[in-house]
Amino acid sequence: MNVSQIDDRNADQAAYWNGPAGQYWTDRQQIQDLILAPVSRILIDQAKITQDVRVIDVGCGCGATTIEIGKQLGPAGHVLGLDISAPMLARARELTPKNAPVEFILADATVHRFEPESFDLLVSRFGVMFFADPVASFSNLRTALKRGGRVVFACWREPRYNQWLMLPLKAAYKHVPKLPEMARQDPGPFAFAQEEWVQHILTSAGFTSVAMEAHDLHLDIAVGRGLEAAVQGTLEIGPASRALDGQPEHLRTAAVASIREALRPFLKDEKVPLAGSIWIVSATNP
Repeated sequence: MNVSQIDDRNADQAAYWNGPAGQYWTDRQQIQDLILAPVSRILIDQAKITQDVRVIDVGCGCGATTIEIGKQLGPAGHVLGLDISAPMLARARELTPKNAPVEFILADATVHRFEPESFDLLVSRFGVMFFADPVASFSNLRTALKRGGRVVFACWREPRYNQWLMLPLKAAYKHVPKLPEMARQDPGPFAFAQEEWVQHILTSAGFTSVAMEAHDLHLDIAVGRGLEAAVQGTLEIGPASRALDGQPEHLRTAAVASIREALRPFLKDEKVPLAGSIWIVSATNP
């Protein structure tokens, strides 16, 4: 990894996203983008992007939303994808069409020195929930926005609304110990699940007109490839995979059988759609 500057408190996240886990997410890029395509559509629709805007895509990963935003921009538009993962950004660059108004940088959004007041819009698809100090991170990001610039991002609501993650995990828990419990505001997928916490972060960082809108949806974890593909996906990425990591083979085998039976009732036409729910968060730089 060659990040010019990094907040020491984000070092663990940098190591994770640049190590084997980051490479693994990169290898699953196509599947994950298909699973999360409904989220991308909602996010980009809610962002109301016009042709001439300058956009930052925070935690852009392998670039799915960055590239899609680039397609909507005109000659004066530009989108900057920012992430702390070198392997994911390498994939993003591979996927970006030639001459697209798209740029990627390897950087820590908490401390990266943006050109002040140079962007109109900040977006993110699940890229902002991993900061050790989210107030400091959003304060720094706000420096990049023009006055009146907007923030629009997607984050997960509470686990109980996200069956697609929790159903396989509950099945695995019949056989293996539970994962260590995380504090509600620890960096992670559900760090922004609580509305009052997100309101606190953004207002403390100087944003106004903070709004949060819930969107319920269904995510096909099989991506049209049948039950076994859905089971395999739960073993590769997500909380069930973490719960099973390092467990004895006989427990893993039993857990896989339970996950398969938990998912089987949802199988329809080679798809396994499960409920999910997100917040679309918006705010303004006054």
